[in-house]
Amino acid sequence: MSYTKFAAALVRANPGNVRNVRISPGRCRSTVASTKSKEETHQQIDGCSVVEAEPVELISHVKKTLLNKISIDFDNTQEAYRSKGNIELLRSLLVFKLCTIDVLVEKNKELMDLTRKVFGQWMFEKMMKLTFYGQFVAGEDHNSIKPLIRKNQAFGVGAVLDYSVEEDLTQEEAEKKEMDSCVSEAEKESPGANHREKKYQAHRQFGDRRGGVTSARTYFYADESKCDNQMETFINCIKASGGASTDGFSAIKMTALGRPQFLLQFSEVLVKWRQFFKVLSAQQGKSDMNVLEQKLELEQLKESLIKMGVGAKDDIENWITGEKLGLSGTMDLLDWNSLISDTTAISNLLMVPNLETGHLEPLMKKFTAEEERQMKRMLQRVDVLAKHAMENGVRLMVDAEQTYFQPAISRLALEMQRKFNREKPIIFNTYQCYLKDAYDNVTVDVELSRREGWYFGAKLVRGAYMYQERDRAQEIGYEDPINPDYEATNRMYHKCLEYVLEEIDHTRKANVMVATHNEDTVKYTLEKIYE
Repeated sequence: MSYTKFAAALVRANPGNVRNVRISPGRCRSTVASTKSKEETHQQIDGCSVVEAEPVELISHVKKTLLNKISIDFDNTQEAYRSKGNIELLRSLLVFKLCTIDVLVEKNKELMDLTRKVFGQWMFEKMMKLTFYGQFVAGEDHNSIKPLIRKNQAFGVGAVLDYSVEEDLTQEEAEKKEMDSCVSEAEKESPGANHREKKYQAHRQFGDRRGGVTSARTYFYADESKCDNQMETFINCIKASGGASTDGFSAIKMTALGRPQFLLQFSEVLVKWRQFFKVLSAQQGKSDMNVLEQKLELEQLKESLIKMGVGAKDDIENWITGEKLGLSGTMDLLDWNSLISDTTAISNLLMVPNLETGHLEPLMKKFTAEEERQMKRMLQRVDVLAKHAMENGVRLMVDAEQTYFQPAISRLALEMQRKFNREKPIIFNTYQCYLKDAYDNVTVDVELSRREGWYFGAKLVRGAYMYQERDRAQEIGYEDPINPDYEATNRMYHKCLEYVLEEIDHTRKANVMVATHNEDTVKYTLEKIYE
């Protein structure tokens, strides 16, 4: 699926003017020290317009910095709280002490309602700003947050702007919204008529996606106008980040931008295509190889597809030997993924191979015209946000979500990278390292960026949905996607991180955000940078 063509076909709009971003030597940083020649270094940071200094001088500066090894001491409170005044520290102490009282946490809504009634709205807001709101929220709008961003910058602390407002829904209301927005009209009319996997269907007992999640925002679909409003809020965050800092970050969630039905359906398509590739790899005796080493022999592949009845010989010939696939005589997973073609009719995209018959068939029997329009609008909103990020010099992070949405989210983020990460890393995809397939996902996406010559951007997290994911897998009946234990997740995180750091060392065309609360991972990252 070519996102450039896909978005153009959907949006039918000319791309906006993108201003050139000039980066001063102090901002164009090398992630690791380099011993390469001046000419090589210049080639490696091509596309990053450096002023008033030669690249070799920059690399030398970084080398000197790394030679003076930074000592990280997490018990050094003087350094940790250097940016805070006494009043701020006292507020933090008060707020966190209150948060340890179970009854206050469990009954917070009732207590807030009572406080509002007793003291009135004005006094209630004043009290909140002096305590909880002041502790956890940067400001009410993009202007009010700028002083805090600039103050933090003075102490070397950057900002990631995140829209964190959520609806105050009951569990029953959340479940109803989820079922209404994740089940198509065709499924409602003829339940069970479509060949859908349980994992990628909505289930009422897990309709409230807030269950078991404490550190991630949750959005529920209401209508298209609400998605437009949330897009505008994300745009304001992007503009605020661009206006208040250099090379700022802003975060978005795909479930805030459209009907989640499309994410479920497209995720199922992507997973079934990958499963089909594994079946074909096994037929050629290559199932034990690493994912990127599995290369299907085209002649054998054609014979297999013809035997399965996927299509006529001429159709298969045209399908798998297009100019995108080259003349190597083999097809790997990246080539295979490119066969999912782009089209203005989204429903035509949702074709899946039936692993029992081998035939290609639509995931759904039919789509309404309104469902088509809703899917297109979601892609339009994503495209608009990416353009605003580029125009404002802001790096846009696409947050990870539940595994039944994630294949589609990752694919859309990847297509955004292909389009917008040509000159520098603008779009960052998020990889959840508590997942068993995290390393495969990272390596496949890095390899695609190498082949096509764009900048790979990754945010590495452990993950926020573990309890919910495990309960859902056990209850509905599919394989638990989470690593078996804490140590396995740590190993996965460090393995993914080391792979991306090596890519940075070799090509200078990758960026990574180490998004972790784990002290050992922070120290591990620094050690790898020194190496």
